Amino acid sequence: MLLWVGLGNPGPEYARQRHNIGFMALDAIAKRHGLSPWRKRFKGEVAEGSVGGVKLLALKPMTFMNASGDAVQQAASFLKIRPADIWAFHDELDLAPGKVRVKKGGGTAGHNGLRDMQRALATPEFGRVRLGIGHPGHKDRVTGHVLGNFAKVDTWVEPLLDAVADAAPLLAGGKPEDFMTRVALLTQEPAPR
Repeated sequence: MLLWVGLGNPGPEYARQRHNIGFMALDAIAKRHGLSPWRKRFKGEVAEGSVGGVKLLALKPMTFMNASGDAVQQAASFLKIRPADIWAFHDELDLAPGKVRVKKGGGTAGHNGLRDMQRALATPEFGRVRLGIGHPGHKDRVTGHVLGNFAKVDTWVEPLLDAVADAAPLLAGGKPEDFMTRVALLTQEPAPR
């Protein structure tokens, strides 16, 4: 079984913030692949089912970003899921808006949700689906940027979430490179005529 974790903050006031794109991605995947309705469990909300024939638990920690690891550790421990079978979907400042990169392990790049997952799991060796939100240009503007809502001009958000949901079976099937390629193909701008 896989554990896919969306990183974000609970509550309607945070729902459209850039920092919550991990929650948005899991919502899109759950809807597209007919996962169970969300219910409260493991200090979060979970939806269960299968993606591409692979059993999956989707988890949105309801502990706020900085304590995401507690929910992840509870779910992983109870279900005996290894860190290698856990993927975190999160916002990434260092990627252009709408770009996606996946990797296993590595640092946290200052992301508090990843840092807390690493603390709780006692290892950095879990997967990351890095969803680009772009950088505001100066470090003094980072907090306002990530905690700001997506704007009307951010027309790339819905196509990206659709592409992630469409390509999810490739990630579930252990083909992260193919997943990235599929998302990139689905989100590329059509060539001008």
